[in-house]
Amino acid sequence: MRDYGFSAAQQDEIWQRWREGESFNSMGRALGAPMHVVRSFLAQTGGVRQAPRRRAERHLTAVDREEISRGIAAGESARRIARRLGRAPSTISREIARNGGREDYRATAADQEAHQRARRPKQAKLALLPALRAVVEEKLALSWSPEQISGWLRRCFPDEAAMQISHEAIYLSLYDPRRRQAINRKLTQRLRTARPLRQPRTARRPSGRGIIRDMVSISQRPAEVEDRAVPGHWEGDLVMGSRPSAIATLVERTSRFTTVVALPDGIKAEQVTPHLTRHLLSVPAQMRRTLTWDRGREMAKHRTITATTGMPVYLCKPRSPWQRGTNENTNRLLRQYLPKNADLRKYSQEDLNSIAAELNNRPRKIHGYRTPSEVYSELLKSGDALIV
Repeated sequence: MRDYGFSAAQQDEIWQRWREGESFNSMGRALGAPMHVVRSFLAQTGGVRQAPRRRAERHLTAVDREEISRGIAAGESARRIARRLGRAPSTISREIARNGGREDYRATAADQEAHQRARRPKQAKLALLPALRAVVEEKLALSWSPEQISGWLRRCFPDEAAMQISHEAIYLSLYDPRRRQAINRKLTQRLRTARPLRQPRTARRPSGRGIIRDMVSISQRPAEVEDRAVPGHWEGDLVMGSRPSAIATLVERTSRFTTVVALPDGIKAEQVTPHLTRHLLSVPAQMRRTLTWDRGREMAKHRTITATTGMPVYLCKPRSPWQRGTNENTNRLLRQYLPKNADLRKYSQEDLNSIAAELNNRPRKIHGYRTPSEVYSELLKSGDALIV
């Protein structure tokens, strides 16, 4: 790996700052190096740090092999050499046999061969199993996450080890340069972030919003909402594009079923309320219980929504997006389709319905790799969903 002029200590610092989520610009300033040099250093590894090579203590060392060579020259048996080195006789016998036998054994050559045989990583599983690779690439092309693919494979092929792979192995095949030949690396563009480098997660910086009249705090929300046992409780928020464009998202807490609402008129309360109300009214009555929303001014007419739909609206505390975490997670998924700098007014309701359908038909780990659509349909048919 090229060091780009960074010392070992500076390389350690780069990786530490990278794990903490610092920008290339910030790292460059701290290290006194141009931003593009820091980025190039990380890009050569795909953002995956390669562990330095080291030998396990149980393996023979170069010094051990020198002792073996001297023992052979002195005419000692493998058992006697093993006793002096504190090793098993079979270890010494195999070492001599795999390196030319007693006549041709050379310590330096044997040590180099052992070092080469121990190189990691070995050939990636996806490179060895074309059928598995084809399935993984097919699902990545559908924007499934590696974790969703891994869980789905375990569910569909429970007794076939050749058709199972961990999500970490998929990520490494996409990003680690030592494994990139195992899979089409262009499929990184189908991941949530579409980034060419694997980046650590960083916390979103929350921001406060204005005061809304007659608002009902989330602390007054029924206790049944918390455990998700009773369906029909929804979370929502706006997802912003280039100002002032936005769309609204609605997520049912139990099934994680998502609805995306176009807001072609704007993001003020009087512009959001009609579109939001119309979509809520399209939800079956038994699935309309409550709505939890971020504390944004677009909810200034929350009483109108409640009067029309019969759904009490509960607003989160300031700077507490985690109080509607299901919706926050969904909004992050939607960024794959709706970039922050895009004009979201260009997306028709049909476009947004297609995006929502794609999300709703992805398997979810929380559901045992069933899809939100499957779970939502089951809830509509179940007796629990009919309790009003």
